[in-house]
Amino acid sequence: MNIEKFSDAIKYCRFCFMCRHLSGIGNVTFTEADTPRVRASMVYGATLRPETLTNEDLIRTMYRSDLSGACRRNCVHHFDEVGLTLAYRADIVNLGAAPEAIKAIAAELENWKDWTVSGSGKVVYVADQYSIDSGAAAAFGKLAGEFQTIQGGSCGKGLYVLGFHESAKKVAEKFVNVLSSTEAETIVVSNPAIYDMLVNTCPELGITVPGKVMHSTEFLAEVKCKPLGDIYYLESDFLRNYNDDYAAPKALLKANGANLHAFGTNDEESYSCAEGAVVLDKIEPALVEKLANYIAARADHPESDIIAVASPYTKVQLKKYTTLNVKTVEELLAEQL
Repeated sequence: MNIEKFSDAIKYCRFCFMCRHLSGIGNVTFTEADTPRVRASMVYGATLRPETLTNEDLIRTMYRSDLSGACRRNCVHHFDEVGLTLAYRADIVNLGAAPEAIKAIAAELENWKDWTVSGSGKVVYVADQYSIDSGAAAAFGKLAGEFQTIQGGSCGKGLYVLGFHESAKKVAEKFVNVLSSTEAETIVVSNPAIYDMLVNTCPELGITVPGKVMHSTEFLAEVKCKPLGDIYYLESDFLRNYNDDYAAPKALLKANGANLHAFGTNDEESYSCAEGAVVLDKIEPALVEKLANYIAARADHPESDIIAVASPYTKVQLKKYTTLNVKTVEELLAEQL
């Protein structure tokens, strides 16, 4: 079983309350089951009684985690409760016990439309649907020089977080083959989930990614615009909690005159609308709405604050459910050229 690789998290997290305040779903459902401690306790119980591994309540709980990584990052021992959740999901899929609704989402992702390529140059920009819908892709086009664009398909990350690792590998291989066909030296993405897929998940699946992978804010480091002024920045879970506090977004904002203000009650909590879960908006959209309203309630001046995000996904969800003035970093720069 994959969960056996995370025995430390099972053993120690089930006794620990220290990260409870960083449990995004727990903070909006007010249920102990939606914390790393109880998730680990439930999985521990299943290791003692394997017949309970496919208990419906356990499966439902493990599929509604926000996977933010905030608890893992701020744990004094960094116990991998995210890895445990993902391992459990993979075990459930391997046992053929994934819920029908989860299977349906996986089938949709596996049969997503193909990627298409346009443009020319040694740089290729990945224009996924979130980057397009958020306005990040259009803004990047105004800021960057010559580049190719790959648009339209699935990279496999959603399948991976749902536990469908074999399907994820097949889809990721198709994605990487299209990237390879561009012969680009640099791969640029606005969506941190795709960045994490290329940098971390593909190597885990045995897939070699061609070229240097960069988040758009790193690629645009030399862009200069008018001073941005007062900005509240919402961290990306994938960039901060999965990729060693990736500094490019805040560095780019500061280099362009942004006076960054702290958002919320602490700098450890996730305010991304479950970015790490990738497809929670398809599994339980009501939970994503609650997370968005939880974030909105913590804005200092919700009617006037300018909120910057490095994650197009986060902007799309916050604009869908709140009236916050949210912009991607690319949009803020493009508006002040």
